[in-house]
Amino acid sequence: MLNRPLALLVAGTAFMEILDGTIIQTAAPAMAADFGVRAVDINLAMTVYLLTLAVGVPVSGWLADRFGTKRIFCIAIVVFTIASALCAVSTSLPMLCAMRVLQGIGGAMMVPVGRLAVLRAVGKRDLLDAMAYLTWPALLAPVLAPVLGGVLADTVGWKWIFLINIPLGIVAFLAALTYLPALDERDREGLDWWGFVLVGIALAALLLGMEQVGGEPVDWLLGAGLLALAAGAGAGAFLRLRRAKHPLLDLSALRIHTFRVGNVGGGMYRLLIGAAPFLFVLLFQAGFGWSASQAGLMVMAVFLGNILIKPATSPLIRRFGFRRVIVGSNLCGALVYAGCVFLTPGTPLPITALLLFASGVFRSIGFSGYNSVQFADVPPALTSRANTLASTMQQVATGLGIAVAALVVRVTTAAADAVDPGSPELGYRWAFGVVAVLLLLPAIEAARMPAQAGDEVAVRR
Repeated sequence: MLNRPLALLVAGTAFMEILDGTIIQTAAPAMAADFGVRAVDINLAMTVYLLTLAVGVPVSGWLADRFGTKRIFCIAIVVFTIASALCAVSTSLPMLCAMRVLQGIGGAMMVPVGRLAVLRAVGKRDLLDAMAYLTWPALLAPVLAPVLGGVLADTVGWKWIFLINIPLGIVAFLAALTYLPALDERDREGLDWWGFVLVGIALAALLLGMEQVGGEPVDWLLGAGLLALAAGAGAGAFLRLRRAKHPLLDLSALRIHTFRVGNVGGGMYRLLIGAAPFLFVLLFQAGFGWSASQAGLMVMAVFLGNILIKPATSPLIRRFGFRRVIVGSNLCGALVYAGCVFLTPGTPLPITALLLFASGVFRSIGFSGYNSVQFADVPPALTSRANTLASTMQQVATGLGIAVAALVVRVTTAAADAVDPGSPELGYRWAFGVVAVLLLLPAIEAARMPAQAGDEVAVRR
């Protein structure tokens, strides 16, 4: 039977963790004024947070197995909440960045360990409903973050971006003590330190390298060096993980077809879909010349699509099965983004809003499908290790989303300037065409799943 309070608790903590990844973006000018730095320098506080998450997530599974999911989850909430309070009282950018690292450590433990607790508490027949609760934070937080961050900064001040986590963290901690099962099968194996170091270097170098390549201005030499380091460390990490008796990340879960679809094809899907709100804002502000508030209000159409279709996502999966739903969400999403190529400043606002609403609808369906199918065929003995691997891959996809979007925009705007210098929005429109084409790749992989894949979870009627 589904433990709804537990699922809601974990969803709430996931919402806090994802929201804090980008919420300071729109508050950057106000924060920069207080710290006496440039607004662009505040991006460092976002970068160190996302890097800490990426490096810290792989060790979360070992911590949960070694010390118990309830203990680690509660500690993670406390660390995240205290770090949020310290972020609010920061008096300089270096202090804020240090507190963001601490906050990232809490988040790196909080979300993967919370999801592990849910996975251990539900059976296969309740997995689809459980994952429906855990999906909405990834859908809503990236869309709400720019709007909420701007509103708080303009009204009560940027410090409340972090202060709102304090009451939420207290409630979450008390709920965790009440609803989280205390029974755990402890694993006394030591930590794979070589795996931790190599994976950490590879992930950090990859994210920093992509940020350099997609940033403005581009430091090609540094970007290439970081990506080369990521490739070298990644190769070393792969060999280590294959040979270690108790590896930090167990790659054997990738042999399970549905898990591979949910995290390899699903990783590309999450990366592309996660970049879409960023592309919409760029199109409307840099391309169409809209104000930040106009762009933010229009992007809320994506949020509405996410919300309104959410109650129907599980019934759709039960009716048509995972393969049809995942393939359909990719193809329909690609069609929507292809339609965005033809948006212009003169396009009627209802048509623009309808396209964004449709993108939110198919985004919600796709996320639900991928998040549920990934654990459909994972045996209980492999749940913890599969969850850690999935969390790591998803964090990387999330961290790369904006960097990849920035790189795509750089290429398409350069090409558009060469073709038609008089159309400033053309390159941003072409970026959606690239996203539409790339969405066909995860659709092809999902189409190779058997028609009955995940039926035990979907309980198709």
